[in-house]
Amino acid sequence: MKSVLGIDLGTQSLKTVCYEYETKSVIHVASSSLEVDQDETGKAEQNANDWLQALKICLDQIPAEIKNSINAIGISGQQHGFVALDENDEVLVPVKLWCDTATQHEVDEITQKIGNNDKVIEIAGNPIMTGYTCPKVLWLKNNNPRAYDRLSTILLPHDYLNFILTGIKCMEYGDASGTGFFDIKARAWSDEILQAIDSTRDLSDCLPPFKNHNEFIGTTSDTFASKYGLPRGIPVSTGGGDNMMGAIGTGNVTSGKLTMSLGTSGTLYAYSSKPIIDPKGCIAGFCSSTGGWLPLLCTMNCTVATELMRDLVNKTLEEFNVEINKIPPGSSGLITIPYFNGERTPNLPDGKASIIGLTSQNCSSAHILRSSVEGATYALRYGLDELISLGLSVEKIILIGGGSKSAPWRQIVADIFQLPVEILNIEEGASFGAALQALWVLLLQEDANLALATIISEHLSINGSESIEPNKDNKSIYEQGFKNYQNAVNQVSPLFQ
Repeated sequence: MKSVLGIDLGTQSLKTVCYEYETKSVIHVASSSLEVDQDETGKAEQNANDWLQALKICLDQIPAEIKNSINAIGISGQQHGFVALDENDEVLVPVKLWCDTATQHEVDEITQKIGNNDKVIEIAGNPIMTGYTCPKVLWLKNNNPRAYDRLSTILLPHDYLNFILTGIKCMEYGDASGTGFFDIKARAWSDEILQAIDSTRDLSDCLPPFKNHNEFIGTTSDTFASKYGLPRGIPVSTGGGDNMMGAIGTGNVTSGKLTMSLGTSGTLYAYSSKPIIDPKGCIAGFCSSTGGWLPLLCTMNCTVATELMRDLVNKTLEEFNVEINKIPPGSSGLITIPYFNGERTPNLPDGKASIIGLTSQNCSSAHILRSSVEGATYALRYGLDELISLGLSVEKIILIGGGSKSAPWRQIVADIFQLPVEILNIEEGASFGAALQALWVLLLQEDANLALATIISEHLSINGSESIEPNKDNKSIYEQGFKNYQNAVNQVSPLFQ
């Protein structure tokens, strides 16, 4: 038995996937839930120790025989989180996450120092957003100067787990491109933005060196092996952000595919062989973890919205799907704008959710549930037009995330986008992508010319029974529904600016 291990540090849980690559089968999956410390100020934080406890819980569940079969490890992690280490490599403060919106003041401060949003995009390829790592560093300086003065190393969540496994501090270009102080065109740190954060010190001294996506960063250390129960000496690949590993796990390493993740947040991204820079700043110009680029749209409210509504009307997951199917496309005119946690696209960190268009005919729990699904999907649909306008072509959608397990939601996605929706037989997404990256780097040791696309074609397959074609009869309904949704967003947005 020969396997690779994929680890995904998400927002709601940490997950491990062991993949036996000769038989092409997932042989073990474990997960451990995580809590987010949130409040009305927009704070969203986790303790790094909770990640390590969750990692140990998952690794302890892997049978000894499988542990001894692991030949390589890859790690995926939630993007943008700020892990601050002191000179002794201890975590200084709780980790601010991608969904933390308490840093808008710092976003404005950095942007004003640079000049304006257009200037920031010109320098780095992206505007600075409240969810990015960049304003979190300044927030620490402004709000906890004693901790900031002790700051020695800046890491992202997956970088931190890499460090725990190997004792090596490093970064890779994909996840680094979501910090806000990285130039996606030059694939290098932006000295100008780092200086805007703090002109009194060279923050680049806190940033570890880069490793390439096609090499191992090191091996599991004696310290890690003794504490977490895995063999020492297992090679560890660079890994990457969850979206970058999700791209690998869905085969999105060549043009023409659109990966859509229906998770806590919603993401929509495609592969590009050249930098894609959106002058409006709506599409994030990230690098991929495969040597290319990964233009991406992110919404902060996807299954968050549907779960809140499901809890509100007290329905189980099974009832949720039944109720959605009762209601016609367009929800009889009911529109849900799902900005429960503020929003990134459009950039409304203080945004609030709205339900618009209630009548005596559509005021029902079933309408509310379907409208929440359609609203979360409309929010992502905006990204399709943006990506196409930036020169990308899209032929199909690979759908992942918790929402993809809902058959009616899959059909709604296909109908709103009017594109085929494919579901993979292995739906582990980011964790499986991390495992595949590790497998590819492992096999590169034997064949230096082996392409990642070859690995993907050998290890990914489509689940034909769950994949869906769009219903052409619903095209005009959803075109109008999307226009109505966009109009509603434009009307309510000034309330939160």
